[in-house]
Amino acid sequence: MTKSSQSKIPEKNTDFFTRVYDVVRQVPSGRVTTYGAIARHIGSPQSARMVGWAINGSHTQSEYVPAHRVINRKGMLSGKHHFGGPRVMQELLESEGVAVIEDHVVNFDSIYWDPYMELI
Repeated sequence: MTKSSQSKIPEKNTDFFTRVYDVVRQVPSGRVTTYGAIARHIGSPQSARMVGWAINGSHTQSEYVPAHRVINRKGMLSGKHHFGGPRVMQELLESEGVAVIEDHVVNFDSIYWDPYMELI
């Protein structure tokens, strides 16, 4: 993705991306969620990959989006290369008390936050 394509959200995706950011901002510190869980919560269960695109562009938002709290369904830091360094995502999670070993969140099941259940 080029820098220019990251800086502007395509008009047709603005509402979707905004809904993704709204959910991600509600993930509590020390907890994680998944791309698919966010997609399901906003009513687009087949759009986990699109949630990933939104997360990749979240750094352009004026209001902070804690994108480091979004991982894949297996508990892996699949988006770590979008954080400006190979260990930044892990360091952000660890600063919140989340243990990470070899790019995998330890105790994933116990710290998993499901917006579908939590934001009823």
